[in-house]
Amino acid sequence: MIRLSTSWMYQQSLTTMLDQQGSLAATQNQVSSGQRINLASDDPAGATQAVSLNHILASTAQYSANIDGANARLSTESSTLSSFNSLLDQARSMALQGINGTLSTADRQDMATQLTQIRAQLVQLVNTTDASGNALFAGTSTTSTPFVLNSDGSASYTGNSDNQMTAIGSGLRIPNSDEGAGLFMNIPAGNGSFVAAAAPGNTGTLLVGATSVTDSGAWKAATAAGPVNYQISFDATGNWTATDANHGNAVVGTGSYQDGGSISFNGMTVALSGTPAAGDTMSVKSGQTQDVFGTLTNMINALNDGSQNNTQLSNTMSRQIESIDRAQDQVSSTQTDVGGRLNRLTQQKSTYSDLTLTYQTTLSGVQDTDMASAISQLMLQSTALQASQQTFAKVQGMSLFDYLK
Repeated sequence: MIRLSTSWMYQQSLTTMLDQQGSLAATQNQVSSGQRINLASDDPAGATQAVSLNHILASTAQYSANIDGANARLSTESSTLSSFNSLLDQARSMALQGINGTLSTADRQDMATQLTQIRAQLVQLVNTTDASGNALFAGTSTTSTPFVLNSDGSASYTGNSDNQMTAIGSGLRIPNSDEGAGLFMNIPAGNGSFVAAAAPGNTGTLLVGATSVTDSGAWKAATAAGPVNYQISFDATGNWTATDANHGNAVVGTGSYQDGGSISFNGMTVALSGTPAAGDTMSVKSGQTQDVFGTLTNMINALNDGSQNNTQLSNTMSRQIESIDRAQDQVSSTQTDVGGRLNRLTQQKSTYSDLTLTYQTTLSGVQDTDMASAISQLMLQSTALQASQQTFAKVQGMSLFDYLK
């Protein structure tokens, strides 16, 4: 037989009301916070899933922020390269003036002054920094001035050859800029395969025009042992002889040239015009590079050199036009690549936006409170607590004397 005592009834009633108050407080907390899981003990499995989802969302947010930073740098680079190309267009137009017309000394000096200004603008552009003050074209170097123009007109690169990378996903990295040495300094000279140039000391009117590789197989065989270094000499009747300076001046080609014609050997063709004097020469060299600043400096020096006649100036400008064309090819190719990277970033950012929405929806389903259910539960718990309190109030006022009555 269980003996019921007054203290036992009080303790049971108190325990029941405290439990109900705890449940009511927990439900109130769910309603006020909007979250079903406020402590791991509320739902251990759900809490574990919520932690995992929050880690994924934090990682996605960081990758999205990285994408925004890379997008800003690449957009700045694209704009800078467009301005760079526009300045090269101006320099190319001036070089054409030097070829196609007879310039007075004043005209030459004026052009040299304009080209000097363009060169300074180019140096300023290649030292462009992003919003954080980091140079775009310094590679991974921390220098803020990767390009320095020396007193002789040459340029020095103080950055390195490594591209800065941005992590935009797990195991996924993308260059957020391009190092300057490969973009502006180490540009293949001439037509990209070789440079053909008339000797500065020529006394005739020979002009070197367009050059090209017309037989890739023959050219590949000629350059198999390394870069070529040919010397082509003319006699008084236009006959020419090409010798190989790298192999004991062995003869590698001969022929006859007439004004407006061309010469070809070893898979290459060089268009010429004018009439060479006896003893005039030209060189053909491959494997050479020329930086874009050196190109403008060559043009400036030629225009300021009062001893150069129109033929010599035309030959100099023709070679610099080739170098400008190669530089613009390099810049245009990089612009295309930058555009591709920007598109990739946009696609990745869109993917993360979709994933974030999916993860947030899943997280909400795991930890958010079902308001309709919680409010209904809150009302039931509140009513039950009130009933317990009222019952306890009545029970505690009862005694044996009430029964005897």
